Amino acid sequence: MDLQTRKITFIQEFLSIQNEEIVARLENFLKKEKKNYADKEFRPMTIEELNRRINRSEQDSINGRLTEMNDFLAEIEKWD
Repeated sequence: MDLQTRKITFIQEFLSIQNEEIVARLENFLKKEKKNYADKEFRPMTIEELNRRINRSEQDSINGRLTEMNDFLAEIEKWD
């Protein structure tokens, strides 16, 4: 069975669950597994990448491509 078919089958079974406790446990399990996967995939950047980012940030500053903190906070407020 391919992955797509397995996911569809899982969703169908999940939708038939009537027990809230089981749904909560599955939600928690999914969150933990996604976090574990993300943690495994995280790799620190190399010194070269760090230096490229620093250089790009310095160029952005020199060229006026900045956002003032108050403007940034106001933008975040719009995200809700």
